[in-house]
Amino acid sequence: MNTTPYTSMITSADTVPGPGQGNWTYDDYAAMPEDEKRYQIVDGVLFMSPSPNTRHQDTVGAIFVYLRDHAMRNELGKVYVAPLDVELTPKTVVQPDVLVILHAHLERISDKRIIGAPDLVVEVASPGTTGFDRRQKQDAYAHSGVPEYWIVDPASHVVELLVLENATYHSLGIFEGQPTLPSKVVSGFSVHVEQFFI
Repeated sequence: MNTTPYTSMITSADTVPGPGQGNWTYDDYAAMPEDEKRYQIVDGVLFMSPSPNTRHQDTVGAIFVYLRDHAMRNELGKVYVAPLDVELTPKTVVQPDVLVILHAHLERISDKRIIGAPDLVVEVASPGTTGFDRRQKQDAYAHSGVPEYWIVDPASHVVELLVLENATYHSLGIFEGQPTLPSKVVSGFSVHVEQFFI
């Protein structure tokens, strides 16, 4: 297994031409010329993300496949994998590693992006993204009403499951090995946590 660590971090993209930090919107973001870099906006601040390593991609791929198969088999909704824009608000546009939209909210899916809160977001963390995932993104997901948030650590093979209660995330625990995740959103999901880590 490739265990090469991330060497870069999520940073504010202060030098990118645009409306200025704190004022970025989805329309500004969508008008940017393609430069093969990955950007996200939180509260109007434009951030640039590092390219993921192979371990990250292996984990994201496994989670996506298991969630998508379960959702299709049980007709629960749609499952998507990054890169896909999610416009939580006009000034917050993120790209979760994996996301689930239940059938009750399929109207949030447009041709180019998701508009509104997914029912579940999954972020696969790394040393370069953990702070962003646990601060800026977690706050953004809570404020926009994402009911469930998984933070996955491929280095230690664990998943923390957070559920939204009274606009704040509460942890249902950190899971590893044989247990399954007690998801409130993806009912009947019976995959063992260790299966996410190839």
